[in-house]
Amino acid sequence: MIDVLYFAWVRERIGLPRERVETAAPTVMALVEELRAREERYAVAFADLASLRVALDQELASFDAPLAGVREVAFFPPMTGG
Repeated sequence: MIDVLYFAWVRERIGLPRERVETAAPTVMALVEELRAREERYAVAFADLASLRVALDQELASFDAPLAGVREVAFFPPMTGG
């Protein structure tokens, strides 16, 4: 089981701040594909990966990063300065 957290507009589109996901996905991208296949709201939230960032156990990562041993995956829009 992995805790998946959603922030900002990702949370708004999916309608949840977090959920526990049962997955055998080897990478973040494989997890995204599983989530997209669930329901339309996930497909919409993950439609444009260029506008998303991901963190694994609170460390920034790429979408091809492995999920082995990861407890938490967070999806959020890019941070802006200011």
